[in-house]
Amino acid sequence: MSRLVASTSVLSFAVASLAATGLSVAADAPGRTQPPSTIVPATAKEAAPAADRIARGRYLVDTGGCGDCHTPLTIGKNGPEPDATRLLSGHPESLKMPPAPKLPAGPWLAVVSATNTAWSGPWGVSFTANLTPDTGTGLGSWSAQQFADTMRTGKHLGVGREILPPMPIPAYKNFNDADLDAIFAYLQSIPVVKNRVPAPLPPAAAAKK
Repeated sequence: MSRLVASTSVLSFAVASLAATGLSVAADAPGRTQPPSTIVPATAKEAAPAADRIARGRYLVDTGGCGDCHTPLTIGKNGPEPDATRLLSGHPESLKMPPAPKLPAGPWLAVVSATNTAWSGPWGVSFTANLTPDTGTGLGSWSAQQFADTMRTGKHLGVGREILPPMPIPAYKNFNDADLDAIFAYLQSIPVVKNRVPAPLPPAAAAKK
């Protein structure tokens, strides 16, 4: 009788120990089928938020009209249309602009190239930037923080020269941190286009060009 009591105690202790570790004796019993694992691999967990962030960024870029100036226009069958092969690559380096026409005194303020990527006004001449992830000519070497600082301060990399018109910094600086992070994530996901955009020209240089 004492041996039976001892065996029962040992069995009870073993079952309790297994239960404490989350294991089930019944589940391991012959004829029982283990339920399929519901654990999502870490890589899948990370991929879903990244994909969501990129999708959000694309939405913000599209609705914010970034492509209106940063994707060169080309003449298609229906007139000027964005060149999809140069998505968000900025002013084409191969397009050498002549001096901007001088405007007479009056209500006209600025002139713009046919590609919609070069603008001339009282600030001089500005060329829209390459936003693709090319490391040499685009944003490939930028960090998300540098991008956010640029948008917040209106200065190149957050510390350099002023970002000139037509860039609507007064509006875009209102994006929250999550929005700016999503926009940058999307810009880092688009096809690389190697395209070195000219530096802006100050008013005096633009007049002499």
